[in-house]
Amino acid sequence: MSAESTPGPGIPGHSTGPRHRAKGHRRKPKGRRRGLLVMAWTAAGIVVLGGTGAGYLYFKLNGNIKSVDIDQALGTDRPEKADNGSENILVLGSDTRAGSNKKIGGGTDDGSARSDTAMIIHVYKGHQKASVVSVPRDTLIDRPACTDTKGDTHDAASDVMFNSAYTTGGAACAVKTVESLTGVRMDHYLEVDFSGFQKLIDQLGGVDITTTKDIDDPDSHLKLKAGEHTLNGKQALGLVRTRHGVGDGSDLGRIQLQQAFIKALVNQVKHIGLFSDGTKLYDLANTATKAVTTDSDLGSLNSLMSFANGLKGISASHMNMVTMPVQYDPANPNRVLMEKTKAQLVWNALKNDKPIPKSATKGTATGEAGGVVSGS
Repeated sequence: MSAESTPGPGIPGHSTGPRHRAKGHRRKPKGRRRGLLVMAWTAAGIVVLGGTGAGYLYFKLNGNIKSVDIDQALGTDRPEKADNGSENILVLGSDTRAGSNKKIGGGTDDGSARSDTAMIIHVYKGHQKASVVSVPRDTLIDRPACTDTKGDTHDAASDVMFNSAYTTGGAACAVKTVESLTGVRMDHYLEVDFSGFQKLIDQLGGVDITTTKDIDDPDSHLKLKAGEHTLNGKQALGLVRTRHGVGDGSDLGRIQLQQAFIKALVNQVKHIGLFSDGTKLYDLANTATKAVTTDSDLGSLNSLMSFANGLKGISASHMNMVTMPVQYDPANPNRVLMEKTKAQLVWNALKNDKPIPKSATKGTATGEAGGVVSGS
């Protein structure tokens, strides 16, 4: 969506058109593409909320939003807020094994959850550019002691996987761990689950991508021939989860696919025709607000609308996407270790609202999946 787009009233009542295009038909680019940045799973959904703030619709959507009081849980022992006009948002993709995610995420219905995808989004002063730093879930870290939002305390642990922070203490411990690793204050927190992501993509009518190689991963149930595709929700979920079908089979390869998918999604959001159909607009907003969990500062419809409005000037071409500098663990090729010296270049850039230097990621492990997927 462009910064100049003005949503309609967003009241249900108009008939929805077909949600998927005929196979082989491609959308044509229309001038300079403008997108919005919130992260793949929330980018398209949150921006449409501006058209649905009337009567019971407002209260229904507002009631959908789940929030957690991270500031209360973490207290004052945190990095200082930046005063340079920038913002940092920790975005997690959660694969809780409970409820509607059981079938999608696999495993048992035990209510457990992991953060299989983690990204730090840095929005630069002026909100025209952003850097996105992916944190590999398989990174071995020293997890700090933390208190979750229920008030329960969790001991520190050494040499554990990064995503164990979320499993152990939820959102608050995930934020605490990221701030401990980076020394950078997280101003906001956003989380989206598997089922919400899948529904969001289906309601958007799919996402256009091009694959340069065949992808066949039975674990993520994804099988694509090289070429152009419009991915439905199930296929998109398979793409952002696949790791054995591309590159070296590591989590790093999966991250490269996720980053390519985000850019493809952000690039085409404005061309989907959301505002020509009030019912489609409402359905999308309803799904997005049900799928997202936020920090308490963003835990209302008005706050999300204001937040999204401040980001919609960011296009995919102005998003610099990198992976936290890591190398494979010599003792275990299925784990990675943060390259502290190079990673510090990244954290210093975010703190000072500067571009991330190319030297920070030069020579680091990549997963060898670059260029496999691009936006159509």
